[in-house]
Amino acid sequence: MRVGISLLTLVPGISGGSETYARELVRALGQVGQNSYRVFLPTIADDIQGVPAEVVAEYRASRSTAGRLAAMAQASAFGGRIHRHFDGLDALHFPLTVMIPRIATPPAATTVLDVQHEALPQFFSRAELAYRRAVYRWSVRRSALVITISQHAAQALVEHLGVPEERVRPIHLGIDHGALKPGDEQRGMFLVYPARAWPHKNHRTLFDAFEVLRERHPDLELVLTSYEGPVPDRARSLGHVPRGELIRLYQTAAAMVFPSLYEGFGQPPLEAMACGCPVACSNAASLPEVVSDAARVFDPTSVEEIVDAVEDVLTNGDEWRRRGLQRARAFTWEATARAHGAVYAELIA
Repeated sequence: MRVGISLLTLVPGISGGSETYARELVRALGQVGQNSYRVFLPTIADDIQGVPAEVVAEYRASRSTAGRLAAMAQASAFGGRIHRHFDGLDALHFPLTVMIPRIATPPAATTVLDVQHEALPQFFSRAELAYRRAVYRWSVRRSALVITISQHAAQALVEHLGVPEERVRPIHLGIDHGALKPGDEQRGMFLVYPARAWPHKNHRTLFDAFEVLRERHPDLELVLTSYEGPVPDRARSLGHVPRGELIRLYQTAAAMVFPSLYEGFGQPPLEAMACGCPVACSNAASLPEVVSDAARVFDPTSVEEIVDAVEDVLTNGDEWRRRGLQRARAFTWEATARAHGAVYAELIA
């Protein structure tokens, strides 16, 4: 079977978790996939490893928001020259939510990571909300099957976008166990939270909870990555850190605190668990499904519950560490790739 994977809308360094998903999926398909794969790339992202790749120069890729929108609009309206790259394929997959260009053949699957804009519309501008609603809906309507990354996200697709349940395939993401493992250094007295300053990441409530924790534990610090903005006393914002430094934080933190209001999946808690870091985690959206009983969950809108959960994982770190290590082992990119291969076989059948 000849399967194409279109990553034309990938913007390196901006696409976040969806970029990790795309890169790791392609790498794992190259190792365990049973099909003949070909990846289609924009000119700004020609470094995908794992399977043969082809740069599609006809897609006018851009790093700016305006340029990206223009490129997608042009490809949607005048995609004939791009379509020719897909000749001879038996199936096509769009892992980055948007079916660009729109196609009728070969049969296609689109991955929709989440529908946060439907659950929390207050966090989006009117223009972005209108764009997402339009693009997500026509992408899933034109897809024979829709892949998503959790049971929670699958149910949201059914409820908010009207996708028939029988067309949705939830597939959990994996983590890189080769890199994510416990370290040898002693753990410090700090909490780690890796998240950009997006509204749903809920930094404000975390800061309120940290003020309470700091009164009870004067030596406790809070370390943030990818965050830009003011922080409370004894909190440090490291900005963007290389992957190796983030793993070192997982390996040396007393605990992770993850107060997000919405996640389609939520890899950071699993990554921390794989590094032996106890986790206190929000009970919102897909997160309870992912962490199960291996993290101390809390209501992310409650300062008191965040404080109680963090104190629990600090006090009972060994038990939460044991649970986390066991839970993280269940998530591999190889399993994710095999499940995608089954979806591709469905498309062709």
